[in-house]
Amino acid sequence: MKKRHIILPLLCICTTMVAQNKDTHNHAEDSTDIFFRHLNLNEVTVTGVTGDTKLKHATVPVSIIAPQLLRSKASTNIIDAISHQPGISQLTTGGSISKPIIRGLGYNRVVVMSEGVRQEGQQWGDEHGVEVDGSSINSVEILKGPASLMYGSDAMAGVVILHPQATLPEGEMKANVSTEYQTNNGLFAYNLSMAGNQKGFVWNARFSDKMAHAYKNKYDGYVPGSQFRERAGRLMLGVNKSWGHSRLTWTSYHLTPGIVEGERDPETGELVCNTDNVKTYSKALPFQEVKHYKLVWDNSMNLSTGYLKAIIGYQQNRRKEYEESEDEYELFFKLHTLTYDLRYVTNQWNGWKLSTGIGGMYQKSGNEGEEYLIPDYRLFDFGIYATATKSLGDRWTLNGGVRYDHRRMHGDELIEDGDLRFTDFSRHFNGLTGSIGAVCNINEHFNLRLNVARGFRTPNMSELASNGVHEGSIRYELGNQQLKAEYSLQADLGLDFTSRYVSAQLALFANRIDNYIFTHRLPEEIEEGYLTYAYTQGDARLLGFEAGVDFHPVHSVHFSNTFSFVDAQQMHASSDTKYLPFTPAPRWTSELKWELFHHSHSTVNHHHNANSIHRSLLNNLYIAAGLECYLKQSHIYSADDTETTTPGYALLSLSAGTDINVNGKKVAEFYITADNLLNKAYQSHLNRLKYADVNSVTGRRGVFNMGRNVTFKVVIPINIM
Repeated sequence: MKKRHIILPLLCICTTMVAQNKDTHNHAEDSTDIFFRHLNLNEVTVTGVTGDTKLKHATVPVSIIAPQLLRSKASTNIIDAISHQPGISQLTTGGSISKPIIRGLGYNRVVVMSEGVRQEGQQWGDEHGVEVDGSSINSVEILKGPASLMYGSDAMAGVVILHPQATLPEGEMKANVSTEYQTNNGLFAYNLSMAGNQKGFVWNARFSDKMAHAYKNKYDGYVPGSQFRERAGRLMLGVNKSWGHSRLTWTSYHLTPGIVEGERDPETGELVCNTDNVKTYSKALPFQEVKHYKLVWDNSMNLSTGYLKAIIGYQQNRRKEYEESEDEYELFFKLHTLTYDLRYVTNQWNGWKLSTGIGGMYQKSGNEGEEYLIPDYRLFDFGIYATATKSLGDRWTLNGGVRYDHRRMHGDELIEDGDLRFTDFSRHFNGLTGSIGAVCNINEHFNLRLNVARGFRTPNMSELASNGVHEGSIRYELGNQQLKAEYSLQADLGLDFTSRYVSAQLALFANRIDNYIFTHRLPEEIEEGYLTYAYTQGDARLLGFEAGVDFHPVHSVHFSNTFSFVDAQQMHASSDTKYLPFTPAPRWTSELKWELFHHSHSTVNHHHNANSIHRSLLNNLYIAAGLECYLKQSHIYSADDTETTTPGYALLSLSAGTDINVNGKKVAEFYITADNLLNKAYQSHLNRLKYADVNSVTGRRGVFNMGRNVTFKVVIPINIM
């Protein structure tokens, strides 16, 4: 009988712990045990619902991306790495900027948690990504829908929880070196880390560096402005004791992305390049400079009845935009954010488990450049919540809770050249939300989930008070100070089936959003050369599902398929404004994977034939072929040429990976991935560059996505003690 250990660091609710389980199925030992992987995942503890809860008892839809899968993925940022999960998409601008989209909703409707606090940058912007170093992320937990009550306003679409590496066991010290190279954009990355635990004193230090020149595709050649440079550091110091833990974490993230303008030579149709060498790794005008600093103090205290957790975080986000000179910026946002979170979670007694908490944030944002889009502002909010979970025997788990939120925002007046640019104003918002759900573990093969939740989101400062050119969107934007808060009511129904040869999942959702905020075009131009868009709101409804099936015909081979679909409509609207903009196209993914060798150290050490010697060198070896099909997206917001239909396309990939062992000890991990193997020229429906200039020679509009790209990645673990 084998054991499989799945480890997820739990940072959001509880002290770091390990979820382990043993398979109890009875069959001959083979190389993989892959057909019981979903059962194992059901035993994993997740953190984002109401405290540490086993996945099979979670009433809301949760996706888990394990460490090995993250390491094997080829990506340019952390959102790119998770965007292939069912129901998850990314809104992209070039190669370095990705925004998470959950079931058709993004921007401030998705909360990203990093280091135990909500990531606060300028996430309202089209071209503003998530300022987190992907190499520092060990695993990811994705909550779909507004069912989690711990995050308050902005968590209407869901929550992406980024877990760093768990602290090491007592007496251990480890280091890690990894490097990566991508052939299409010449991306070169490396990161160094070292962690330890000596007598309860824990630490983790990390440094990473990444650079890439312009990417290329079959139609555009190299795309000027798509180069970027990223550097990041992390230092964690703390103590782990029997009473709990206290840890202080500092992170620094610097990103210098180019700006892809998509301008073309009217005679040749080629993209205009502002540098002599389009393959340069150096910055070239125009570009942005993004710096994000974070300091988090994470404390947890074990009590006889449960545990108490307190997290305080400070973040500073600095975003500059350079257009004419590398020495003088035109736009400069500086955002300060202080977050606080205090929660108490009880131990389970008589099937009951309770949790309660209070949290919120204070923000101050200022303009320090010559151009303006939003006013200087201050924001204060707080929320209080309580949840209860009740287990009824071995089959039923019930969960419910309520939350109250209050948010206050104040925008400052600005007079520019004698004209009033921004008025002085204040807005107050209050929201009462809740959720109720149930899970029925019908038997060892079937789980049935049902959840109904009410979500809440206040308008952000861009939606309320924008008045200026948004260079990233290439348009003039006008806010609306009279906007109301959004409220959603979402129902989720899920069914999981796991057997020896087949695993399947089906998740259905229906979401009604009152006062949905979006932009529409105005007929007059406020500034010449820029279309003018204003924020407005209406009612919307979203329907969709995610389905997946994994066949295991033999022990070492599995064939997995997933399908994601969302239909997002504005209610009571005309045909050209009926569909919400930037709705992901229906997507089908398929992968055929063959896992060749999977032997424990004990097996390797006690077999001496030629085959075992070969296997001792290569462990966990796999090869895989993948196909990602995007169907035609014709459900578009077509008014004023805001969106155009996107044709369907399919992308083929091949990948392989292995552990390299010497004398029964792992010395390295090696991965190779070939994405877009056939070099397909395509435009994702969520690619904002799809609407750049028309090529006068070919008649094609916009910039296309990356062509064929082969990624090589090496990870070298070093055990010091």
